[in-house]
Amino acid sequence: MDNTPVTSQPHGRVERFVERTIFASRWLLAPFYLGLAVSLLVLLAKFGQKMGALITNAFFAGGADAITGVLSLIDLSLIANLLLIVMFSGYENFVSRFELSDQKYKPSWLGHVNFGDLKLKLLTSIVAISAVHLLESFMNIDQSSDRELAWSVGILLVLVLTGVLVAVMNRVSDAGRH
Repeated sequence: MDNTPVTSQPHGRVERFVERTIFASRWLLAPFYLGLAVSLLVLLAKFGQKMGALITNAFFAGGADAITGVLSLIDLSLIANLLLIVMFSGYENFVSRFELSDQKYKPSWLGHVNFGDLKLKLLTSIVAISAVHLLESFMNIDQSSDRELAWSVGILLVLVLTGVLVAVMNRVSDAGRH
């Protein structure tokens, strides 16, 4: 029997090269996360624009318009939170761990969110964003058709059901691991 290590054989070296190349390719995701960080600036600019419009029109707009303006700000905030969750969790799960032991204000969940948790957080955020949009539609019910409202409610219900199913699947798979 040959006791030669696999890595000294040509096939082993090729396999190790392929594996290292595939493993290193995870760094190709880093520009995606940097792009999402830049998109936070875009959302911040849009938030500032909407905040300015809300303040400017505060004394002239009706109650429904003010509430719709605030809901728009909440919507942008939820989307920004969603971006942070995707950036932090995606980078940690697929690229590299953050070395933030010296950071006082590090989010408590950072480093503890696995892929299943990430999916659930994403769906929860998407449900919240969808609910805000639905509430905006109801605030402007005279500008929305029954069909648009029905589709909005239907999509929200599907998203909620999907979130519940993902949560159940996570619970079942976590129970199977323990």
